[in-house]
Amino acid sequence: MSNYYQLLKEKFPSKSSLVTEMINLEAICHLPKGTEHFLSDLHGEYEAFDYLLRNGSGSIKKKVAECFPDKSAEEIDYLCQYIYYPKAKIEVRQEELTSQQLIEELSQFLPDLLQLVKYIGGKYTRSKVRKMMARDYAYIMEELLMVEQLDVNKRSYYDSIIAKVIELGQLDDLFIAFATLLQELSIDHLHVVGDIYDRGKYPDLIIDRLQKFSKIDIQWGNHDITWIGAVSGSTICMINVIRIAARYNSIGLIEDRYGINLRRLIDYAQKHFDVEEVFNPILDGDDISETDKTILNKLQQATAFLQFKLEHQLISRRPEFGMEASNLFSKIDKEAKTISIKGKNYPLQSFPYEMINWENPQELTAEEKHILSGLMHRFQNSARLTQHIDFLMENGSIYKITNNHLLFHGGMPMHSNGDFKSMHFGNVAYAGKDLMDFFQEQVIKSYKNKDKQEDFETDLFWYLWCGEVSSLFGKDRMTTFERYYIADKETHIEIKNAYYQLREREDICLRLLNEFGLDGSAHIVNGHTPVKEKVGELPIKANGRLIIIDGGLAKGYQKKTGIAGYTLISNSYGLELVAHKPFSSVADVLEGECDIIFIKRLVEEVSQRTLVKETDNGKSLLKEIAALDYLYHHFDLY
Repeated sequence: MSNYYQLLKEKFPSKSSLVTEMINLEAICHLPKGTEHFLSDLHGEYEAFDYLLRNGSGSIKKKVAECFPDKSAEEIDYLCQYIYYPKAKIEVRQEELTSQQLIEELSQFLPDLLQLVKYIGGKYTRSKVRKMMARDYAYIMEELLMVEQLDVNKRSYYDSIIAKVIELGQLDDLFIAFATLLQELSIDHLHVVGDIYDRGKYPDLIIDRLQKFSKIDIQWGNHDITWIGAVSGSTICMINVIRIAARYNSIGLIEDRYGINLRRLIDYAQKHFDVEEVFNPILDGDDISETDKTILNKLQQATAFLQFKLEHQLISRRPEFGMEASNLFSKIDKEAKTISIKGKNYPLQSFPYEMINWENPQELTAEEKHILSGLMHRFQNSARLTQHIDFLMENGSIYKITNNHLLFHGGMPMHSNGDFKSMHFGNVAYAGKDLMDFFQEQVIKSYKNKDKQEDFETDLFWYLWCGEVSSLFGKDRMTTFERYYIADKETHIEIKNAYYQLREREDICLRLLNEFGLDGSAHIVNGHTPVKEKVGELPIKANGRLIIIDGGLAKGYQKKTGIAGYTLISNSYGLELVAHKPFSSVADVLEGECDIIFIKRLVEEVSQRTLVKETDNGKSLLKEIAALDYLYHHFDLY
């Protein structure tokens, strides 16, 4: 401990410097807590996600209305367009106005932006606001923010600054800097509760955007874990992410933006497979050529076939995973072209019988081994992909406890009586929190040893994707094989874990919170299962103890949910859940035709504003203050 205080004294070499720091930290502790936003299941929908960040999930518009009670709804909407998309809005107005008219319009709105920065940023220290300013304009911005409108002398000072900015042709950039600052002030901490990847085309752009946040955490989703697995050396995870990309027409992510050449795999698909209707890609409104549809169809077939071979190999070497029900090659009658499942025979469709060595169905050919080896090399050597997965590892986890919230993507595997399901690995049974901790330890271990491709830790990624006791999956098994090759939909059914019924009960949620050391005032926040609002399902369950924030940001889910996702907002006044409407386009926003906010629900309201000192960060600050105070009173001892 003495070494700690000696190091602290090096940082604060005088008693006056200690006093200054203590006063600073004490003042911060008595400010209102920053606003936290919780989102999940982004699934590559970059434009919709970007719009939510730009408008603070509706919080900026709310603050504009509070700050300017005399403005009409139309005036508020127009000002918000400038705040959300300042650069694009200026470009639109450049086409509609003369240069002088645009200068006059921006000059008219700039004081509003300044007033809003003061209003929204009032709960933060000046130092924090300053650090968020655009570096090139920070001095000017801070000077302008110091101007009081009623001070005549300061007014002329303000006018002279703006006049010089206009003269130098910098008004556009200054205006954009203030609008961007407002966006950043609206979200102090961002929590992403899983599934950045798959379905949508631009998860890479989402991660680029997330990397700009100084306060962010991510709880890995089942789709994220396969991408992490692919870079960690899991061949089956790698081929699965390619299969899903082919299914949803997002191969451009892998080839063009991650720079991973799929040519040999595509040639293999073209050589060995014919078009089968069940493998047609899901386009979600995309218009692509027949040639591209054919390539995606055959590529999906090839990757599915390789995936099932690899899965059978994994099942054989990992009997402890208990995935024997997915070992389906042995249940095929190749002469009758049927498969036996649970004692019933079903005809197979579109199955590539001639591609299998029936002496050893799971065996890869030399050609297939060569293709997979080359693909793994390219996945693990993609600089951009590695950078993104590094980011997920540095900022991610299976679960997180923060400010009285328990965050995890899927569910806690449970028996129907509410007991936690256990999984045996070696001589140890893991359940509840211990199971999630075990999963996380293995993920980290595998990622640190990427050269190992069939060790236990790397194989566990596949279990996390589709294993019965995986907290990221939540069903008895995944019926991908049946959905492709068996027409009878009774074989497609995947039975959900009991958790998804039990989470409606408050006593079950309280038991789960207690498992993680939280009391009855805390909340569980999940994603993973889209809430079907249109048929009356509610996202707030168990008397407010559990909140599901997957409302279908991905377009493919919106027909089922009737909405386009949720944002949970935690600010100093309490908790609010915001439901979104589908995002159309930036152009529609700038024409005033797209307000993405649909419904707001108050989850919990506090009687007094929550201060920083009551948060996890505040508790850390209080410990720092105590250490500084001790050093102050024992300064000469160190």
